[in-house]
Amino acid sequence: MTGVAPGRFPVLAEGPAIRISRLDKPAFLNVVRSLTGRRWQATPADERLALALAQSRGLPEIVGRVLAARGIGLAEVDGFLGPTLRALLPDPSHLRDMDSAAERIADAVRGGEAVAVFADYDVDGATSAALLSRFLGAVGARPRLYVPDRIDEGYGPNPAAFRRLAAEGIRLVVTVDCGATAFEALDAAHAAGLAVVVLDHHAGEPRLPRAHAVVNPNRIDQDTPHRTLCAAGVTFLAVVAVNRCLRRAGWYRARREPDLLGWLDLVALGTVCDVMPLTGLNRALVAQGLRVMAGRGNPGLAALADVAGLKDRPDAYHAGFVLGPRVNAGGRVGAADLGARLLSTDDPLEAAELARRLDLHNAERKVIEQVVLDEALTQATAEAAPALVLVAGEGWHAGVIGIVAARLKERCHRPVFVVALDGATGKASGRSVKGVDIGAAVIAARQAGLLISGGGHAMAAGFTVARDTLPALREFLAARVAEQSAGVAAEPTLELDGALSVGGATPALVALLARLGPFGAGNPEPRFALADARIVRADVVGASHVRCIVAGSDGGRVKAIAFRALDTDLGRALLNSGRRPLHLAGPLRLDRWNGTETVQLTIDDAAG
Repeated sequence: MTGVAPGRFPVLAEGPAIRISRLDKPAFLNVVRSLTGRRWQATPADERLALALAQSRGLPEIVGRVLAARGIGLAEVDGFLGPTLRALLPDPSHLRDMDSAAERIADAVRGGEAVAVFADYDVDGATSAALLSRFLGAVGARPRLYVPDRIDEGYGPNPAAFRRLAAEGIRLVVTVDCGATAFEALDAAHAAGLAVVVLDHHAGEPRLPRAHAVVNPNRIDQDTPHRTLCAAGVTFLAVVAVNRCLRRAGWYRARREPDLLGWLDLVALGTVCDVMPLTGLNRALVAQGLRVMAGRGNPGLAALADVAGLKDRPDAYHAGFVLGPRVNAGGRVGAADLGARLLSTDDPLEAAELARRLDLHNAERKVIEQVVLDEALTQATAEAAPALVLVAGEGWHAGVIGIVAARLKERCHRPVFVVALDGATGKASGRSVKGVDIGAAVIAARQAGLLISGGGHAMAAGFTVARDTLPALREFLAARVAEQSAGVAAEPTLELDGALSVGGATPALVALLARLGPFGAGNPEPRFALADARIVRADVVGASHVRCIVAGSDGGRVKAIAFRALDTDLGRALLNSGRRPLHLAGPLRLDRWNGTETVQLTIDDAAG
C-alpha cells in the first residue's frame, strides 16, 4: 500500500492532540473511532511540494510528504536535514541583561569570589546547573551547587536558602531554570548582601525581581525569536557570553579555553525533557548534543545509560524516556540534588553510584506514581468541568504529580492540574494541550490573589495554593481555560503521516526517516498506519506491555510493541485478534540486536 496524505502527530512526550474536528473530510482509513477512542486523520500537505522535495533529493515520495507536512520547503530542506550552530546560534548579547550577567560572572571568576549555582530540581534545572558548574570549574572557579528540596522548600528560590548561602560566604548566586518571578526570595537575597543573576525561561511578569541581571527570552520586554529556549539553552548562551568576556580580559593567556561544544549533550537532554520545540536553534542544539552524547564523554550520562541498559546510539526518544526520567527521579522522591551532581561529576565511580541510586529512585517513583494515578483517575472520571480537570488528594506525593498530570491529560484530552494536599496548603502541577496556555492562567490566578506562588509556561505550570482557596481557584482556572478553548469543537484525534503495507516498512525507509530527526515537540516523529496487518503472535512482556509479530498480505513481517496496554481495549484486541486484519498505527524505529537491524512498530492505536 502506498503512502497517503501525511500529517503531524502530537508532541513526543505528550498524549493525543486535541484538534477541531474536520467532519467534512473522510477519516483516515475510514477510522472514525479507534480502539483508544480517537478519530484518525491526515493533515494535508502540499502535494506538489512533496513531489518536488522527493524528486530534488532522490527521496521516496512518502518522505517528501513528511517533509512537506512539516512546512519544509525546497529552500529550507538542506538546513533542516543538516542543522548547524554556525548558521543558527545567535549573539547572546541580543538578550536583555546578558552582557551585564556575563560581566558579573566573569568578574566573580577573575576575583575568586564564592559563587553558588541555584537550580530547579527537574532535568532542565539539573542540566543547566551541571553545564554552568562544569564551565565555572573549567575556568578556575569552585561553584557551590544548591538544589532546593521539593518537599521541604518547594519550587524555586526561597529566602531561607539565600540567607544560608550568604552565611556560608557566597557573594554571587546564579539561578538557573528558576527565579523569573521569585520576588520575595530575591528581595531577601539583596537584604543578605547577595548579588543574583537569573537565567530562566519561564513566563515573566511586567515587573522584574530585584537582581543584578535577569536573562530570560520570555521577559515581557524582550524581543527575540528564541522564546522557546529551555533553561539549559539560555545557560549555554550565557556560558558563551561569559567565555567571551574572559577571553577579552586575557584570562586564557595562562590556561586552556574550555570546549563549550563538548557540553551540548547537557543542552540536548534539557531541551528534549522540557519538551521544547525542536525547530530552529533548538533543533541544531539537540542534533549536535546527541552526537556529543554518543561519545559518552560525560561520566554521569554514560553511567546512567549503562544502568538503564541503553546500548543503542542515543536519540531524542532515549533522552526523553530513558535518561530523563532517571535524572528526574531523585528530585521526585526526596533526593533533589542527585541529578545535578550526577551530570556534574568527572569521577566514574561516583557517577556509577549516583546512577545506581537514581535508577532505584526511578523504580520507587513508578510505584508511588501508580498509586496516585489510580486515585486521580477516579476523581477525574467524575470531574464535571468540560474545559479543565483539577483533582486533589491528601497525602499525594508532590514529586509525582507532574507525571500524573501528564498521564491524565493523555486520558482526558484536556488541561489537567493535580494538587497534592498537605495540611492547609497544596502543591500542584499542570499539563496542557495545544492551544491552551496554562502558564498564563496560573500567573493570572496568582495576580488575582488566589495562589501563594505559581508560574510556568504554556504547556506546563505549577503552583502552591491554600486549601480553602481551591474551589475559587478551580472556578477561575476553568473560566480562563474555557476562554482559550471557546468555539473549538474538539475531539481526540490521531494524526498520521501516511499508510504503509507491512512489507513497505523496511529498514531502509526507517533509516531515511531518521534523518528527519531529532524528533519531538515542533518536529513530530513520523507516524504511520500499517494497513490490514495480522497479529501472528502476541504475548505480555514486563508488567503491562504487549509484544507482537505483525504480518502483511505481501509477506512482510515486523515486530511491534504496545506499551502499558495490557489492561486496555487496545491490549486486549492485540492479544485476542484471532489473526483478523487490523490497522495498526504508530512510529517506526530500527531495532538493533546482535549486529542486525530490524523494524519495530510502537503501537499507539489500532482499528478493525
